Order: sequence, then C-alpha cells, then structure tokens
Amino acid sequence: MPTRPTRPNASDSSQAQALRAAPQKEVLTVSQLNRRARMTIEQRFSQIWVSGELSSFARPGSGHWYFTLKDNDAQVRCAMFANANRRARLQPSNGQQVLLRGRVSLYEGRGEFQVIVEHMEPAGEGALRAAFEALKRQLDAEGLFETQRKRALPELPRKVAVVTSPTGAALRDVLSVWQRRFPGLEVIVVPTLVQGAEAEAEILKALGRAEALAPDLILLTRGGGSMEDLWVFNAESITRALAAIEIPVVSAIGHEIDVAMTDFVADLRAPTPSAAAEVIVPDGEELAQWFDGQQRRLLSATSARLREQRLSAEKLALRLISPEHYCQQASQRLDDLNARLMRLQQSNQLQSHDRLREMANRLALQSPRRLLDGLAASLAEKNIQLRRTIRRRLEDHQQHLGATARMLESVSPLPTLSRGYAVLRSKSGSVVSQVTALELDQDLQGQLQDGSFSAKVTEIKPRDTLNRDGAADATQEPS
Repeated sequence: MPTRPTRPNASDSSQAQALRAAPQKEVLTVSQLNRRARMTIEQRFSQIWVSGELSSFARPGSGHWYFTLKDNDAQVRCAMFANANRRARLQPSNGQQVLLRGRVSLYEGRGEFQVIVEHMEPAGEGALRAAFEALKRQLDAEGLFETQRKRALPELPRKVAVVTSPTGAALRDVLSVWQRRFPGLEVIVVPTLVQGAEAEAEILKALGRAEALAPDLILLTRGGGSMEDLWVFNAESITRALAAIEIPVVSAIGHEIDVAMTDFVADLRAPTPSAAAEVIVPDGEELAQWFDGQQRRLLSATSARLREQRLSAEKLALRLISPEHYCQQASQRLDDLNARLMRLQQSNQLQSHDRLREMANRLALQSPRRLLDGLAASLAEKNIQLRRTIRRRLEDHQQHLGATARMLESVSPLPTLSRGYAVLRSKSGSVVSQVTALELDQDLQGQLQDGSFSAKVTEIKPRDTLNRDGAADATQEPS
C-alpha cells in the first residue's frame, strides 16, 4: 500500500536552506589521505639519524630488507632497498644495536609509518664517526688539510722509510711491489704497533725515528680492519706530528673504502698499501726504456752536432781557396747561368710562337669571310626556292583559271543561243523564262548570238492552250 508523502514542515525547510548556504566540505578518499600524509611527513623529515635494536628482520627474494627498529618504549617499521643495502658493511641480525640514516615516509598501501633506510652501521661506530667528523672540522679550520701545504713526491727516490707493523700484510705487499718495479730502492722499515692502546705512542716514536733517518720519503701504512682497528690513525697527536714532518709523507691506511685522518694531512693519500708502493717508485722496466730512449736521442743529437760542425769546417775551408780558383768557379757558374738563360729564351720563343699560331687559328675561325660566304650560299638557295615557289604558284593559278573558264563556259548562254535560242529580259533586266510572267503589250529585250532586239507581247499562249491548238490543227489537217 503506497504511503502518503509527508508535508515538510518549516523547521526541515530551514535546515535544508542552511545546508545549501554552508560551504561544501572536502571529502578525501583513503588513498588521497595517505598520499597527503606521506608527502607532509617526507617534507618534514627529509633525512634523520636514528639508533635502536633490530627485530623481525626479513630478507625476501627481491633482496630488500624489512625489519623493525625498537627501543624500550616504542618501535617503527623500516625498509632498506637492495640498491642501498649492498653498501652496508655489516650482516644485520635480530637483537643487534645499529645506527641508521634515512628518511621518514608512509607506506600508502597499508597506511604504515616507516623509515626508508639509506645507510646502516653498528651503533658503536656512530660515536666514533661523530668524533672523527668533529676532529676533521677542527684540523681543517686550522689549515692542516690545505693543498698549498702538500709537497710533491720525489720522482726517483733512493731511500724510503716505512712506518708499519713488521709482521703485517701491508709490509709484504709494499716490498713485493718494490722488488718487482724498482729493486734498487733502499728500504728502511721502522717497526711499530698499528692498533691497540699503546699504538699511538709507538707510532709517534716511529715517525720521529723515520724523520731522523733523513729519507727521501716516509710511508705510513697498515692493512684493512674495522673502524675501531684503524682508529689510532685518527688520533690528533699523530695527525699533528705527521703535519710537522719536513719530509714528504704518503698515507696508505686500510682498504680503498677506509679513510683516516692521516690521509687528509699527508702529502699524498693512497687507497691501498700496494697502490702506495706503485705511486712512490717508477716502473724499473719503463725507466730503463726511458733511459734507452734518452741515450738514443743523445747519440742522435751528438751525431747531428758533429755533422753540423763538419759542414761548418768545410765551409771555412772553402773560404781559404785562391782567387784564381774562385774566379774559375765563378766563370763556370756564369757559363752555366748563360746556358740556362739561352734555354729559357728558346723556350719562351717557342711558347710565343705557339700562342701566336693559336691566336691566328682562332682569328681565322672568327673571320667575316666565312660568314659572308655562308650568307651568299644561303641567299642563292633562298632565291632558287623563291623561283620554284613562284613557278608553282603560277601553275596553280593557271590551272585554277582554266577550271574557272570551263565552269563559266558550262553555264554561259552563248552556246545555247548559237543553236537558235534567245534570251528575253524585261525592262528591269530580269530574265523572263515563263509565260506567266508576261503581260500583253509588254516591252521585252531579246538577246541572240550575234546581237539583240526589241519586242512587244501581242499574244500569250500558255502551254496547255498551245497543246490543244496543236491537237486541233492536227485533227483538221487534210489528208
């Protein structure tokens, strides 16, 4: 059963009007809300450092790392993508204390607050790194890292002092390179500890002993290790001692990715001990080849100098000849020049004759006689053609005239008149050919073969009357 529509009351109408008058509110979808939240968070927290404990670590087949970073009171979801975690220098595991650098974001699909990790290191390294950066800024402000302070290494050192551990792999690598590249180098090993509590004092003493030996160059080196193992080479005392040495110093600490404070203050930083050994000395074979080349160039220059001196001596000897010999040579030279002059004149004459003959031929080709002869021949030919054309035109006109005469003769009344006929004309000159055009007493002009005459019509007989009269006369003709 249909319901009766209710009638709106006054209060409902006023509410509807209020809603229409109020401004429209923006209604977001969940996706739009999460997207705006993500953009706001990323703009506010572009990059952060945060430390905590790893938990719920997962490594799916994509190579990305997903984990939770927590402390005693809170936790946050984290994601470290494959292109970033490849550079990580640790193998993460649950319960490990780490220091992270990254940016805060929001995973829109689930509306989860998360940190996109770009760098991860053990939490202990963070304090060391902060101390490293602080000391680096201090020494840089003092000018210890300026390029103007750095000295060039000797191109061919003869004695090198190596400050390192006598049992370390770095020394073996350096000596192996020098034995192969430059076996004549004098190497003095100044032994010292390279890590541990006593290493700082040992390295300071070793640097002093190395400088006292007055070598051409000092190499401070050790092999790779953790940041804690290499930390002694970030000591302020060692850095300042290295900057005070008057002898060029090369620093080669750890592997290529390791950076120590001594690398900044040394005159040259090498990425590895082996690379430092190759930079310090030249390649013996290349040097021998260079010496051989220099020797060849010296011999070539000496030979050229001797030839030059010999030619100079010969020229001086020529200046000592007698005047008679000099006159003989001058006379011979004059005869030679005279012969060359005669040959040149003959050649010029032949060329002139050839040019004159060529000009004459060209002039003959351009002479007006040939043009006139051609025009005369053309005129004669045109005259013959004109005569032929006139003759042909006359013949055509004669033929046309004969044909016209024959046509006129065929239509002329004279032959008809010669057979006894006459041509009658009225006074107006029109030819009278029928009796119906005649009238009684009409004057006519007659034309015969040999003259004309005048006549008057006295009787008109049409052809029918003439036939009847002729027939009657025939019937009445006597037998």
